[in-house]
Amino acid sequence: MDGLQVLGVAIRREPWVFTLSTLGSVLFGALTVADAWVLGWATDHVITPAFAARDAREAVGAGLLWAVLALFLGVALLRAVGIVARRLGAGIMQYRMQAHSRRAVTRQYLALPMSWHQRHPTGQLLSNANADVEATWGPIAPLPMAVGTIAMMVIAVAQMLLTDVVLAVIGLFVFPAVIVTNVVYQRWSAPWATRAQQLRAEVSEIAHESFDGALVVKTLGREGEETERFAERAHALRDANIKVGLYRAAFDPALAALPNIGVLVVLAVGVHRVLTGSSDAGDVVTVAYLLTIVSFPIRSIGWLLGNFPASVVGYRRVRSVLDATGSMPFGAVAAPSTGRGARLEIDGLGYDYPSGSGKGAASLLDDVSFAVEPGRTVALVGATASGKSTLVNLVSRLVDPDAGTLRLDGVDLRDLARGELAGAVAVVPQQAFLFDDTVRGNVTLGADVCDDDVWTALRAAQADGFVAALPHGLDSRLGERGTSLSGGQRQRISLARALVRRPRLLVLDDATSAVDPEVEARILAALRDGSTGESRPSLLVVAYRKATIGLADEVVHLAEGRIADRGTHAELLGRSPAYAHLVNAYEEER
Repeated sequence: MDGLQVLGVAIRREPWVFTLSTLGSVLFGALTVADAWVLGWATDHVITPAFAARDAREAVGAGLLWAVLALFLGVALLRAVGIVARRLGAGIMQYRMQAHSRRAVTRQYLALPMSWHQRHPTGQLLSNANADVEATWGPIAPLPMAVGTIAMMVIAVAQMLLTDVVLAVIGLFVFPAVIVTNVVYQRWSAPWATRAQQLRAEVSEIAHESFDGALVVKTLGREGEETERFAERAHALRDANIKVGLYRAAFDPALAALPNIGVLVVLAVGVHRVLTGSSDAGDVVTVAYLLTIVSFPIRSIGWLLGNFPASVVGYRRVRSVLDATGSMPFGAVAAPSTGRGARLEIDGLGYDYPSGSGKGAASLLDDVSFAVEPGRTVALVGATASGKSTLVNLVSRLVDPDAGTLRLDGVDLRDLARGELAGAVAVVPQQAFLFDDTVRGNVTLGADVCDDDVWTALRAAQADGFVAALPHGLDSRLGERGTSLSGGQRQRISLARALVRRPRLLVLDDATSAVDPEVEARILAALRDGSTGESRPSLLVVAYRKATIGLADEVVHLAEGRIADRGTHAELLGRSPAYAHLVNAYEEER
């Protein structure tokens, strides 16, 4: 029933395509049964008289032969039309449903907050969008055939009963045997199909993790251990697939053999009935042939049922993503556009991370309040795990706070319409991610930006020099994750990506950590002087270097998720021993 419910989703979404493919399958089935009638009629009116007569040409006229030929040819052509309609409709329906599910899963991934993504491995998410989607809609390929051949079976059984009731009843004993075989197969194979689907996700997860951590694996000489970890899951997947294959290998021959056994029994009984005069030879041929073609619908239904276990598992895994809660609500307010830096107000902010021990939540931010005035620079300084990156995630609304509010020019971030925050606020993370694309593609990300604006952003990020030196300038490809560039160069391209959008609030999460202090000073000076092609944006900077912190108009010192002190860099150095120890320790370490 679960498998039929999954197929019901596809039928309701693509009713016209399903109807077309089913009509094609019904046409194919009806014409296949018609083939049996033509064969029986030809046996009685052409073949048997030809054998009985001394001169076959006298017994069978040319007109009759042409009639038989026309009948067979007409049936064959119409059956071909049915085959084309059936296969074309099934293919379109299957690929449309796969595309629809992949788009739905991807949209859900983008809608769900980062807190949800942090609880789900990337490999599993890739499996949900690929292997699980394909498994879910795998039964669509044999579905129109199975539905159409049910009509074929009804017509064939009716024709068998009309031709010879005794032979028809004998042949129909095949159906209970087929049903029992299907039930046994489902019970044996379903657990292994479920396990195989889960293992596919685990293999994908390990592979993705290994590729991402290739540098760590190679530099620490852990290739053997990583290979063994992958091999263990891959072998488990292999064994599960082999188990499913073994059951399928036993199921398919049994399904094919049962109708053939029925045909042999019908022929044996039919010969006896012909000898006793109870049946005609044409009736025996018709019933035997009908029973032969009924084996094909039985097999197509078997293919459909055989795909159900993996389909149900895949559908449940896809639904677990689509039904996931926590999607971020948006309002309908447009972000104010004042032509100057934005004002960010943080009021009573609190945020907790769920505890993995099940004993409540770990508080990361508690009653944090401060403001970034238009065009001003505020530096966030704090020890590791003091809440700096969490605060950045809240400002960019990757997650929402548990308490308090964040306002941009007086508007609560949660009241802004979708896309409005991204148009006003740009975040540059410490770990710069670049795509396997050109410099231009990585800076614009497909936005309609002229090259002059791209170069302006590159100059502000102090990246124009090395980009101009690349073989093809803006058209130079950077390789996967920007492997052709150094860490500092990647950070500057990432910064230019944010600046080209001319944000009114720029958030730098230690975004210049891989850049030498002299270049960093020039970058910050360009940002403070408004050298990005627009008015000076407001800056919120997570900083560690004294030189960087000294450029800020105000410093917010975070300690254990709370504001320990606020003021200028010089003021905090003079009155806060904890702050002085922290920034001096960073400087000494560097």
